[in-house]
Amino acid sequence: MAPAASADPPSREGRECRDGDSTVQSLTRALQLIELLSDDDEGYRLVDLAARSGLSTSTVHRLLTTLEQRQFVQFDRERSLWYVGVRCFSVGAAFARRRRISELALPVMQRLSALSGETVNLGVASDGQIVFACQAEGPHGSRALARPGQRAPLHGTAMGQAVLAAKSEPDVLQYLRTFGLPRLTNNTIARPSRLHETLAEVRRRGYAVDDEQNAVGLCCIAAAICDEHGRPFAAVSLAGSSQRIVRARFDELGAWVRWAATEISAAYGGRCTRVPCPMPVPAASLPFHAGAPESC
Repeated sequence: MAPAASADPPSREGRECRDGDSTVQSLTRALQLIELLSDDDEGYRLVDLAARSGLSTSTVHRLLTTLEQRQFVQFDRERSLWYVGVRCFSVGAAFARRRRISELALPVMQRLSALSGETVNLGVASDGQIVFACQAEGPHGSRALARPGQRAPLHGTAMGQAVLAAKSEPDVLQYLRTFGLPRLTNNTIARPSRLHETLAEVRRRGYAVDDEQNAVGLCCIAAAICDEHGRPFAAVSLAGSSQRIVRARFDELGAWVRWAATEISAAYGGRCTRVPCPMPVPAASLPFHAGAPESC
């Protein structure tokens, strides 16, 4: 009997395909670890990162060692804790320089905060979430509202609802299919029908309200910021205690926030319809003079 023919050796193309798959998997896992580290300033132990990521401790250690060599993570050897590294900051700073949204928004945010006495936040929409970009703290000192880099689902924040309301119905349905409606508090929107009703109300009023949907005791009012194509990509919000930001003030504060959003959109080069400044104080007494035309 003739010997069985031996299997052909893997082709070069096959080896390259497998190598490529392995590289992509390692890259995805490394990025997952960076995202986990960015969520907690207190740092992570190796075993905790392995548990959170679902990876083995040996795999996590190998990836972290490589990332540490590139300064994307750093290791505190005295406490055995891993943290985000300085290279992550430089990469993020490059993005901020390219878009300059925080720099352009801050003067408007400071003006709104000075007038309202509340904290003003800027958030950028990313992958079904609002990422807090910068903050103008109000006299009430509500600094604990959010920190740069903190994330929250679009449906659970006023900023996110403002962005969703400016999107098309197919985009909203895609959001529901992809991300669902996880609860943050007892007031968080948890039913698709309620989300659609809320977004319709946001479109009618021109601003969104988060009344303890993201955090108990906190009320936020937000409006969307649009890019040069008129697409929503960010939002600005006025946030404070639900005891100060009450329903009777929603329309007044909402008008201020709408004005701020259109000013930031215009400064960014976005396509928007600017609204007259509703603030009942002389412009000269505030950080800068708006002098805004009615449309752009």
